[in-house]
Amino acid sequence: MTTDPTARTIRTLDALTPDQAEAVLALLAEAARADGQQAVSEQGRLAIHGGRRNGIRHLLLSVGDVLAGYAQLEDTDPVEAPAAELVIHPDHRGRGHGRALGAALLTVSGKRLRVWAHGGHSAARHLAQTLGLSLFRELRQLRRSLSPPNIPEPVYPAGVRVRTFTPGADDAAWLAVNAAAFAHHPEQGSLTQRDLDDRKGEAWFDPKGFFLAEREADGEVVGFHWTKVHTAEQLGEVYVVGIRPDAQGGGLGKALTATGLRHLAAEGLPTAMLYVDADNTAAVTVYERLGFTTHEVDLMYRTES
Repeated sequence: MTTDPTARTIRTLDALTPDQAEAVLALLAEAARADGQQAVSEQGRLAIHGGRRNGIRHLLLSVGDVLAGYAQLEDTDPVEAPAAELVIHPDHRGRGHGRALGAALLTVSGKRLRVWAHGGHSAARHLAQTLGLSLFRELRQLRRSLSPPNIPEPVYPAGVRVRTFTPGADDAAWLAVNAAAFAHHPEQGSLTQRDLDDRKGEAWFDPKGFFLAEREADGEVVGFHWTKVHTAEQLGEVYVVGIRPDAQGGGLGKALTATGLRHLAAEGLPTAMLYVDADNTAAVTVYERLGFTTHEVDLMYRTES
């Protein structure tokens, strides 16, 4: 008996071998070149390497011996449905593979599913409708020019000073503030030491662009602004700004944002970008006042149950 070289198979794995991980990353790179953006988030890409991770499952769709599609399912939120991202290789689109991978995600998740559609492309919207998913969340990417900088001088609340992050020494303090600041945010607020170490190991990591605000009286960290540089795109990112709840409302977030933007401008970057939930009107207002406008959107769809 011979095997049909066009037969489609889908495997669900708790961890990828190094060879499988490299194949998935190569698929993602090809898709990004075709689409102009990544189909899987940074958090998802970091989870591809390094063996098993709590709550993460990988779905590999193959046509014969060729990897044609990939999906990642994250089930770490104690309340919300599992969240997924998926992609089909550009050479294998239009053949029902996306629908098959989406159906497999529904099965693996017990028909409780949230799915990201980065860029909100029409094909992704159509797939969501085919799978019976409804629009749930809109994440905006905002951008602004850094040339000329035109960024206001940061004014910090009385008794607060700013310094840069020291890897190792500041890890625990940052994780604590991040968890407190994003207790309402299942993705950002649940970051662990392993997640932080993953990011510190990336080529883009630079502690000079990672700012901590601390109380002068006791040195306790109350907020931060972590910037990121996308070297190939010559793009600076307001990677994440977090303020501890008891330090909010005094202008600390605005001051930290300005500090990071001035740093990115000093690095010679022409443009800055950031992500913000569309329904976070307070943050959107702050960023718009700093000159940001909407560049594109990511949409999340979910099952009704």
